[in-house]
Amino acid sequence: MSAVHSLLRTLLLCALLLPQAALAQRIALVGGTLVDGTLKEPIRNSVILIEGERIRAVGTVGSLAVPQDAQVISTEGMTVLPGLWDMHVHLMINGHADYVHWDKTYPPQFRDVIMPASAKQLLLAGVTGARDLGGPLEESIAVRDAINAGRIPGPTLFVSGPFIQKKPYPGTEQFRWGVDSPADARAKVRKLAQAGVDVIKLIDQDQMSDEEVRAVVAEAHAHGLPVVAHAHRPEEIRRGLAAGVDCFEHTGLGASPEYPADVIAALRERTANMAAGPLFWTPTIEGLFNFPYTVQHHEFIDGDAWHEGLTPEIVADIRRSLENPERIAYFQQTPQRWPTLKRKFQQLRESGALLLIGTDSGIPMKFHSGSTWNELDVWVNQLGVPAIDAIRAATYWPAVAMKADQDYGSVVEGKYADIIAVRGDALKQVALLQRVDLVIKHGRRVK
Repeated sequence: MSAVHSLLRTLLLCALLLPQAALAQRIALVGGTLVDGTLKEPIRNSVILIEGERIRAVGTVGSLAVPQDAQVISTEGMTVLPGLWDMHVHLMINGHADYVHWDKTYPPQFRDVIMPASAKQLLLAGVTGARDLGGPLEESIAVRDAINAGRIPGPTLFVSGPFIQKKPYPGTEQFRWGVDSPADARAKVRKLAQAGVDVIKLIDQDQMSDEEVRAVVAEAHAHGLPVVAHAHRPEEIRRGLAAGVDCFEHTGLGASPEYPADVIAALRERTANMAAGPLFWTPTIEGLFNFPYTVQHHEFIDGDAWHEGLTPEIVADIRRSLENPERIAYFQQTPQRWPTLKRKFQQLRESGALLLIGTDSGIPMKFHSGSTWNELDVWVNQLGVPAIDAIRAATYWPAVAMKADQDYGSVVEGKYADIIAVRGDALKQVALLQRVDLVIKHGRRVK
């Protein structure tokens, strides 16, 4: 037995000393049209070689040899893309229409059931990166870290933890933190930074003093954290711009027909300042834009993709809350807001802000299994954004916004192998992304 043990130890030592590349799984994606997230033209008959977690090489059939030991996955007849990002999701909610009921009933299940279910639904929909904005701190960190460690499936997450605002809404103190002075604002942001969040979420900043808003942004930037701020009201935008906010969220301004002239002028002045870098904006427009149609055609609620990971009791509760979509209070003013959305979206594009795909996924009737492709579809087919630009707004630019573009956002050598593929031409029919056929995250095939 001693000789056997000695041999086994020798073999184990040899295995440990082998270069990591020799041990890494090799995958070759062969044949599809690659839209790589850069400004390149689509690559026909593409070959993507994956080794371990990362992309080793990108080329074409005939110009890039496939290693004999690689697992070959045919992508013939498919569009191959970087994994999608959704820059505004809420893992702690799952489409339920009654926030008060949800916030009272489900916090004990956020960490182990609801947030992991949301993450898995996003991943299966082809979303390999996501920014989770506004959630309980410990649960947000725990779910993000569990995904990173490979214990649960989900996109690579960038989390904010609790919203920072002037005063939490009643019953929401677990995931909304109020501030009562510039010193308190700094202390709250410092606590979030020390806990390990990736971004700070600021809302209702028009209810804060200028000094409090500046304190939030300055403290976040001192810790290397970007600040994402609501843009529902003109003064939120004005104060956010004055303080140096990095990204604004939502189309906002209720039923106002357009953004005020001074706000647009301020946006143009900010985006003209190249030294400050891009100003990002996540319009989250589709939930509002499609509501007049959705309220009359809601068969999709009967689908089961959004059930993934949820208990039958939670599914039944969500379904009950959506029995009468036309009565959902969340969308009460949407009929008045709807006619203004195209104009505001165009104003944002013309201002020079870099628009990002984000969906508010988790709000009433917006399921994580379908939010992202719906946003892309509205951008392309209703708002006139070229498909290639919309795809870059869901791949390359989100990675830039989170300062993660060295590793994510495009299918190029050296980056993580976060890749999706869908049958057909997604540049011509972007709605094909509602049924992603192949999902690879960090080099591992998950769908």
